[in-house]
Amino acid sequence: MSTAETDETDELLERFGRKVRQLVPVEAIWAHGSLALGDFQPRSSDVDLVVLSAGELDLTQQAELRGMHKKLAKRTELAERLSCTYVDKTHVADVGRLHPTWAHGKALGRPLTPVMRRELLAGGLTLYGPEPAGIVPPVSDEELAEFIRSDLRDFWYPATDKKGIWQKDVWVDLGPLTVARAKVTLEDGRLITKGEALDVMNSLAAPPALVDDICRRRYEADLGITRKWRAERGELARKFVRAQIEKVLSSP
Repeated sequence: MSTAETDETDELLERFGRKVRQLVPVEAIWAHGSLALGDFQPRSSDVDLVVLSAGELDLTQQAELRGMHKKLAKRTELAERLSCTYVDKTHVADVGRLHPTWAHGKALGRPLTPVMRRELLAGGLTLYGPEPAGIVPPVSDEELAEFIRSDLRDFWYPATDKKGIWQKDVWVDLGPLTVARAKVTLEDGRLITKGEALDVMNSLAAPPALVDDICRRRYEADLGITRKWRAERGELARKFVRAQIEKVLSSP
């Protein structure tokens, strides 16, 4: 990251931390995903956060938080990619519970998934309050593997039947990297970065042009794309993801 990009990220995290503590009783703020585990790219990465609150948030507090997120998103493109799950500390051990979450510009309910918990415990970045260890429930390799397999089977594999969505950058970026990361985690329990997943894609004989396309937009800049390449790229990504999921799900 450049100095300017680092400053922008630090400013966003500081502003978010200050604003959220004015609205709700915050016990801790943690970062997970690429911001915590490495390979964070301000031009393309999401800012993935978890706020641990002292109690359950009422409807008024949730509405105020939605307003805060909308105001933040108007300031910078990076702030638009900030997502946060608000976890009541009295329910943190309930791993299936849906917690108030702001992600992709809207409010929804989301559990602390096994991947999120493993990220927090393996290398979560503590921005405020105590560290996740001793608070966030541990994740066994078996639980993590079952979650990843179900995500591939129930979400990503059906998505490969929908040719139209693979014309969008977000699917081309996330799909191949997700299956590459899943392969490593299922083999040895490790969570790898998206940058490392690009190397795994090469080892899986992914089309070089597809790998280069994802790498360029992640680390350099989006220089535009022709209609012909968008269509070809979408099919390359879709077929690669589908084939890799079939291999993973057929393995014992």
